[in-house]
Amino acid sequence: MARFMGTHTNRLDKKGRTSVPAPFRAELARLGTDEIVLRPSHRAPCLEAWPMPAFEALAGNMDQFDVFSDAQDDMAAALFADAHPVRPDGEGRISLPEELVAHAGVGESLAFVGKGRIFEIWEPAAAKRHTEEARARAKERALTMRAASSPLPTNPGGAA
Repeated sequence: MARFMGTHTNRLDKKGRTSVPAPFRAELARLGTDEIVLRPSHRAPCLEAWPMPAFEALAGNMDQFDVFSDAQDDMAAALFADAHPVRPDGEGRISLPEELVAHAGVGESLAFVGKGRIFEIWEPAAAKRHTEEARARAKERALTMRAASSPLPTNPGGAA
């Protein structure tokens, strides 16, 4: 499973290009892809960046809808209509389409925010607010997760 982690601030040049942070490019390489799908989030003023294999898995869930139903049409529009597949160039840069830049409200600088299996692109101050608000909601709701079993041996040093 992908693990995009951390928040990285970068610049958007006049041609609408930005560099994908090196740790995120390394994670894409680990996944065996350099292609990502950019789409406007329908939950927040940011862009979602899905590694192509994860986006294809998400799109596979469209099979749960009847082909000609309103629900299928709505989800297909929400998922695909404004989606843009991109590949970083040799210098790790991607071009952000103008409509996606407008949706996220990014200017000269932007924040890449790791979200585990995907990453998001935000206006930096909005990203900071969103992260702080999410952390506060998690605390307020007392959200917890079970820890996975540790793959480490119980006596790693061999000492008694």
